[in-house]
Amino acid sequence: MAASPRVSFRAEACQQILAGGSAGLAEICLMHPLDVVKTRFQIQRGKTDPTNYKSLGDCFRTIFRREGLFGFYKGILPPILAETPKRAVKFFTFEQYKKLLGFTSLSAGLALSVAGLGAGLTEAVVVNPFEVVKVSLQANRNAFAEQPTTFDQARKIIKAEGVGLRGLNKGLTATLGRHGVFNMVYFGFYFNVKNVVPVSKDPVFEFFRKFGIGLASGTIASVINIPFDVAKSRIQGPQPEPGVIKYRSCFKTMATIYQEEGFLALYKGLVPKIMRLGPGGAVMLLVYEYAYGWLQKHW
Repeated sequence: MAASPRVSFRAEACQQILAGGSAGLAEICLMHPLDVVKTRFQIQRGKTDPTNYKSLGDCFRTIFRREGLFGFYKGILPPILAETPKRAVKFFTFEQYKKLLGFTSLSAGLALSVAGLGAGLTEAVVVNPFEVVKVSLQANRNAFAEQPTTFDQARKIIKAEGVGLRGLNKGLTATLGRHGVFNMVYFGFYFNVKNVVPVSKDPVFEFFRKFGIGLASGTIASVINIPFDVAKSRIQGPQPEPGVIKYRSCFKTMATIYQEEGFLALYKGLVPKIMRLGPGGAVMLLVYEYAYGWLQKHW
């Protein structure tokens, strides 16, 4: 989405950042319960543990019964605090990488995917500390009222493990893989397909055209990047034995999961992830496009 050449870089950047932040806030508020469910499945190890959730429905029922309605919103403050700058960074850097790559010999389709990859890698660096705190809170199965606050949990992690790659920034490589791969597919698929599918003159049909393409984009990207997501959750979540670091690096964690639990274990949490990032991805792109368009007209 190209801004008018008369718009200054500062105004353009503010429009992209505000639109991206609005998109992120809308998506996280609607979809966070599914992120909690996804994380719970991803940190389960093996099939014999009696505390494991048996199905998606069982997970929803158990969380509601034991932890209450607010159990589905555990760890939501870190994403809210991170989501505005995270999505603002995602969309702003995507637009800037896209503009930069527009001056190269790359084809339009490849340039959009490479711009998405760059945006995802940049986003991952910003969001990783928030992800560490979020996953540690989501892994807590106590009642919501008994859970430490977000800031207490962050202080606990920093005090015990520091702020480096073994503490508040652990799992950074897996987060880079998760966000880089997701955004490469997400942006590349959405904008390339949107340019091919004919635009509808009816605003309702046009809305559903974009929503459908966004839904497909989020779903396909989720299927492709989930092994990185599972590895990230294992590294950032509780280790099997207290005091013993079993999951440390991204690809070694993937190899360990594959060897011990099989190939399908790398796709744990796929259903709630798709349920969240399929429609969530569509919501985010639509909010961004409409908010950015409105800001361009009224700024």
